[in-house]
Amino acid sequence: MELFVEPSCRRLVADRLGVDPEELVAGVSLRDDLAADSLDLVELAMALEAEFGIMVSERILDRVRTYGDLVQATGLLIRARRAAEVRAAEPPLRTWARVRSPAGESGGSLEWAGWLTPYAAETIAEDAVRAGHGARLELTVAASTDDLRLARVQHQFAWLGERDDRLPSLPARCHTGSRLRRLTMMIRALGTWRLAPVA
Repeated sequence: MELFVEPSCRRLVADRLGVDPEELVAGVSLRDDLAADSLDLVELAMALEAEFGIMVSERILDRVRTYGDLVQATGLLIRARRAAEVRAAEPPLRTWARVRSPAGESGGSLEWAGWLTPYAAETIAEDAVRAGHGARLELTVAASTDDLRLARVQHQFAWLGERDDRLPSLPARCHTGSRLRRLTMMIRALGTWRLAPVA
């Protein structure tokens, strides 16, 4: 990626900072060696955004010290944008979800089935939070769901659980003879979550 990005970065930095393109080596400091001030860096970020269709946040701009850092950060932002475009182009997963109340409490379970759109994920998460501490969220998707999409679903609901260090984290299992993959997690207060096996 950096090989693709570097020539355009070199041209933009040389134009914006008024330096010779030959001065731009990976280790050259933008602020110290090239005398770029905050305004220069903001204008440079805007030029990169226009050139590559990315968003250069102030946080990223603060971390960029050298020309090499700038090229690397630009490459990472382009990769992130492309990954987001691919995810947006994917159809949503067909998902079955069940929120079970904590053991011993009345209220049974709440079930939902449909396409896992961002709105549906938000609704499922709200139902899980409403069920309270110790409730279980079970998500089931087709067995043909690849590991990457399964990981995205796990990440989408990761904030619901809390890791229990006494219990090992287990991968989702594909049931023999079944066309479904099921994820079960314990609902706790905000934090990371533990993926539990399904019997």
